Amino acid sequence: MARPPRSNDEDREKSKRVGALAELWPFLRPYRVMMAAAILALILTAVISLLLPIAVRRVVDNFETSSAQLLDQYFGVALAFAGLLALGTAVRYYLVTRLGERVVADIRTAVFDRMISMSPAFYERIMTGEVLSRITTDTTLILSVIGSSVSVALRNVLIFLGGLVLMLFTSAKLTGLVLLIVPAVIVPIVVLGRRLRSLSRENQDWIAASSGNASEALLSVQTVQAFTHEAPSRDQFHDVTEKSFVAARRRIGVRASMTAIVIFLIFAGVVGVLWIGARDVRAADMSIGELVQFVIYSVMVAGAVGALTEIWGELQRAAGATERLVELLNSADAVHDPAEPLPAPGTRQGEIAFENVTFSYPSRPDQQALHGIDLHVQPGETVALVGPSGAGKTTIIQLLLRFYDPASGTVRFDGVDLRDMARADFRRHIALVPQDPVIFADTARENIRFGRPDATDEEVEAAARAAAADDFLRALPQGYDSYVGERGVMLSGGQKQRIAIARAILRDAPVLLLDEATSALDAESERAVQHAVDTLSQDRTTLIVAHRLATVKKADRIVVFEDGRIVAQGTHDALVAEGGLYARLARLQFTEGLAAE
Repeated sequence: MARPPRSNDEDREKSKRVGALAELWPFLRPYRVMMAAAILALILTAVISLLLPIAVRRVVDNFETSSAQLLDQYFGVALAFAGLLALGTAVRYYLVTRLGERVVADIRTAVFDRMISMSPAFYERIMTGEVLSRITTDTTLILSVIGSSVSVALRNVLIFLGGLVLMLFTSAKLTGLVLLIVPAVIVPIVVLGRRLRSLSRENQDWIAASSGNASEALLSVQTVQAFTHEAPSRDQFHDVTEKSFVAARRRIGVRASMTAIVIFLIFAGVVGVLWIGARDVRAADMSIGELVQFVIYSVMVAGAVGALTEIWGELQRAAGATERLVELLNSADAVHDPAEPLPAPGTRQGEIAFENVTFSYPSRPDQQALHGIDLHVQPGETVALVGPSGAGKTTIIQLLLRFYDPASGTVRFDGVDLRDMARADFRRHIALVPQDPVIFADTARENIRFGRPDATDEEVEAAARAAAADDFLRALPQGYDSYVGERGVMLSGGQKQRIAIARAILRDAPVLLLDEATSALDAESERAVQHAVDTLSQDRTTLIVAHRLATVKKADRIVVFEDGRIVAQGTHDALVAEGGLYARLARLQFTEGLAAE
């Protein structure tokens, strides 16, 4: 059977140790008081459980006593123990369940906080769907352990140890016979436990693969349907899901076998001990009450061992889940803030400089995207980056936002190396309009306000008017407060792009980055947006990536890229007169465009 795809190195193939659960301690430490209270309640319930058989023995041995008052006292004590047991159990359940929910919420928050700051290079190595699987499925396993399994395991350990001691005091002979069963129980736990751990990990890997497959298909559902790829997508998802089920079935089979073997051995031993105990009662070597007490302790100890075998599998699965989450929390990122970033000034001029920058994407280390780029953009200058697809234009934007670091050379913002600053400090001075605008599952108003969360409704609407978005937004059923669907599914491509432009306008940053910002607009909207962009760019540094040269003719400077190199710079007229790549692109677009009209 094929192995599930892995998101990282072969280290993930190794068996996971239950000791990995110790990695949860940093998340448990802040709630030590709650843990202590839960442990006290757990000890209380365990002690009461162990005292109940003694009360039962007293009742049985004195059942025929002539003193009704004494008999009433025994029954009263037994009832009081039962009440205390119920109260202690309720308190323990409340505390450990609340603790589990709190810790898992903290883990989910910590993982998300870490993942949301990872650079794009990280997501070249792992699917987003697998990250989501770890945040949901794996944390659910941990919740089960913290909120239930660990406390139940500790309680059963106390019952097991306390029960053995009290069994010994009740009848050393019968206890010795019971202990003969222990080695026979431990062997299948150890042998089958290793197999169970391996199968649990495989099951979790297939679940993650299934989640990643579904996420990728559903996020691209329109493309899937446009190419009538529904059937292959279903087959692929069904295949991965079926493999997940097969792995789960094998895990369940091993666990069921282990449970059956252990329970049979335990209760077979109990029956044998009962047989011997019954003979001792007939021989008057022990009372009926003592035998009843011993039997109850035997059942309690057997039940504790059986529960521990069941919980052991849960702990192993949770250990694997913990390691997968810790793996995310400890993931190294090639792009990170310096230990002591330079203090961020209150204002920025918007000067940009690329100094002998060479860069290759991590997924394509042998293919250079940029070769020794030198580019200096003055504050307030509008510079257009043009050239064929794959020439390196968008890579300039990626490096300026420090999504990646150059292999060599330096990218400077207002004279400071980006690597010497905290990323948030300089990114808040940059507004971006990407080629594929991102629209969130929220209202149109909140999508624009994403550019500046503290903006007023009036400022949001002013930005929309500047981006030629006001008319269509007011025409929506609830106007600006209309829900636009996941990824803006209820909007056209041009509408989404105008919302993205309004978002950038609202940000009011000294540096404006436009990556094919008007590519999805019709001619009329493009003219309106172009006028807004021209007005907006007057007081700020603007980098425009464009294939349509008509949108960059008014730029202060046009930089021509080819194969990751700058091959020409100048104004539109100068570059056309110079000939070369830009003149050829201009001739193709303008001359053929006129001929087509």
